[in-house]
Amino acid sequence: MNVFEILQLTPHQLFPAIASDLQALDATIREHLSSEVALINSISEYIIAAGGKRMRPVLLILFARALGYTGKDHQLLAAVVELIHTATLLHDDVVDESDLRRGQATANASFGNAASVLSGDFLYSRAFQMMVRVNNMDVMAIVSDATNVIAEGEVLQLLNIHDAGVDETRYLQVIRYKTAKLFEAAAQLGAVLGAGNEAMIAAAGHYGRSVGTAFQLVDDVLDYSGQTPEIGKNVGDDLREGKPTLPLIHVMQHGTEQEQELVRKAIEAGDITHFPQILQAVQRCGSLDYTLAMARNEAASARASLEGLAESPYKAALIELTELAVNRQA
Repeated sequence: MNVFEILQLTPHQLFPAIASDLQALDATIREHLSSEVALINSISEYIIAAGGKRMRPVLLILFARALGYTGKDHQLLAAVVELIHTATLLHDDVVDESDLRRGQATANASFGNAASVLSGDFLYSRAFQMMVRVNNMDVMAIVSDATNVIAEGEVLQLLNIHDAGVDETRYLQVIRYKTAKLFEAAAQLGAVLGAGNEAMIAAAGHYGRSVGTAFQLVDDVLDYSGQTPEIGKNVGDDLREGKPTLPLIHVMQHGTEQEQELVRKAIEAGDITHFPQILQAVQRCGSLDYTLAMARNEAASARASLEGLAESPYKAALIELTELAVNRQA
């Protein structure tokens, strides 16, 4: 089976060791998304049908199981993490004016911006209702801190839009806050449930942060190398939104004066008129290879953080997940 075929599998198929947990996760999400408000139910069903990789819940479940956890709270918290993630997507699509995600129309394109934002708020508040049921202060601290950092990341990204002067440090800060933080929190939650010691919880957080960073780096590469049907969004969306991602930052540092000027104007205007020429510059400068190399380094760092974890099918799955994060095509 090649990489592309592997990546078409559902999370249940990819991680058979936790297939029953993932089935319970789906049931938990459906149960807690029900509402007396018809529009919320419609959007909730729409979100569930859209699917997703469930990578954050998978991290949480795998760490909990790897550390010997045998209860049920990991399923509830996995649902909490997925609801928070989905809420950020609903808000992101409104801010970015996106019309395609996971190969289908975004919720804002289907139901309108107002309904999408308010439904995202519903998901956030429902997630916190569910989290409180676990009655664990460490859990509540991790989740509340993560959601705050994610919000800061959203604002940082907003400040970076149409700014061609964004450097690699500023770009990576946005990734750490906006994307990697929820991966980090999910892994830490699993370690907390599994009664891991302080060092193990820190190692789990490092793993999640590194995998989340690798995942976003590859996502930014796919915006210049993927195909719309495969990646589930429009190629060139980042540039259209004026986002200075790492491939473009690399061109601004290593391209010719003409290439740098072309990229600068495109970022500042959010203009994809010259996307083919920009793509040529990205390829000529080796910017995609540079970004992928950084993603692979992050994946290797994640694997190294697992050294203190006992061998098990769950640890093996965590190692496999680092490979999937950098080899995916969607």
